[in-house]
Amino acid sequence: MNKKFNTSQLVLLGLMTAILLLMAYTPLGYLNIGPLAITLNVIPVAIAAITLGPVGGAITGAVFGLTSFLQCIGVGGTSAMGAILFDINPFLAFVQRFVPRVLDGLFLGYIFRGVRKASNTYVACTVTGFCSAFLNTAMFMTLLVVLFGNTEYMQGLMGGKNILLFICSFVGINAVFEMVFSTIVTGAVGAALYKAKFVPAPKQVRGTV
Repeated sequence: MNKKFNTSQLVLLGLMTAILLLMAYTPLGYLNIGPLAITLNVIPVAIAAITLGPVGGAITGAVFGLTSFLQCIGVGGTSAMGAILFDINPFLAFVQRFVPRVLDGLFLGYIFRGVRKASNTYVACTVTGFCSAFLNTAMFMTLLVVLFGNTEYMQGLMGGKNILLFICSFVGINAVFEMVFSTIVTGAVGAALYKAKFVPAPKQVRGTV
């Protein structure tokens, strides 16, 4: 049973990674609108965190972060902002693109477990989907301001606005779309996977899907 369960986990991890790579290297994953892209790659990360826990979420988050960074050098697409940040400081560009996605997947695994203890699986999946997009945006923008806020490029984008106003206006409709779409899709897919027994049953169930 242990071997079968571990094999199932590896297959699911491989599937989520493959889906993420497919999305990353097609228009499905990154919709470039202005300096920022609408990214739906947060969804496979959320699904991996739900089905495989914090470690699975972190692994798929790392794949997401790597594809995002590679766009800075024109691999699998081009990020206008990423290319500029890479020219300013390649290492900080890597940190800003990679670290938030790893932490996103890691945190989501714990968020799903925590919410499911107080609610049912569908609610936990839905909340995880929302948090996937929200945390990704929040950490991405936080590191952008912290690591590059004093550069001429960022000062030009900020245009004298305070940091909070800049972040809200900069992410705009992109972040709203990501959060709504990720919430709906992750909730539906996560619940379906739970019914198919791909999501481990909780030790103490306080509700049903």
